[in-house]
Amino acid sequence: MTTPNNIVYREKKGLKKELAIIPAWAYVLAPIVFVCIASVFGWFVWPHAENAPGFPFQIFLSLLPATFLAFLVLMIGYVNRDAGRRGMSRMLWTLVVIFVPNALGFILYFLLRNPIQTECPKCRSVVNREINYCPKCGYSFHPTCAHCKAPIRPDDAFCGKCGHGLTTEPSPQTGV
Repeated sequence: MTTPNNIVYREKKGLKKELAIIPAWAYVLAPIVFVCIASVFGWFVWPHAENAPGFPFQIFLSLLPATFLAFLVLMIGYVNRDAGRRGMSRMLWTLVVIFVPNALGFILYFLLRNPIQTECPKCRSVVNREINYCPKCGYSFHPTCAHCKAPIRPDDAFCGKCGHGLTTEPSPQTGV
């Protein structure tokens, strides 16, 4: 039985999995950008100006752009790695995200990105995860009804679409 706690756990696990694709160079570059931008604001923008804002507000105004730019570096790293795992041009999408202003590059990427690809366990060709059969070797990724090819669950006795009786012996291709 699924409880709300299990659902939250699965969402965190999914987010953790997505964050794991951010490359190491982005994790190294983000703190460097953060420190440099905060230092530039702290030392050069308000060094000893008479009209500088108050002390806590000055620190906040120094850390805000630094945090934003460090987060931007992490997002650029994410797009770079994610485009590669989806079979898209990593260089093109990284440059689009960097040079298209106002976060429109990110929005374009997330609207136009391809589905994640996977490898066929039989012939090792790269295929879309959403298909049922490998286009190279015909391997069945998901169990289907032998009569109408509708998707079925492994514990079904009859097909929900055509009513055909399902066999209980495992299929040679799917193992289900």
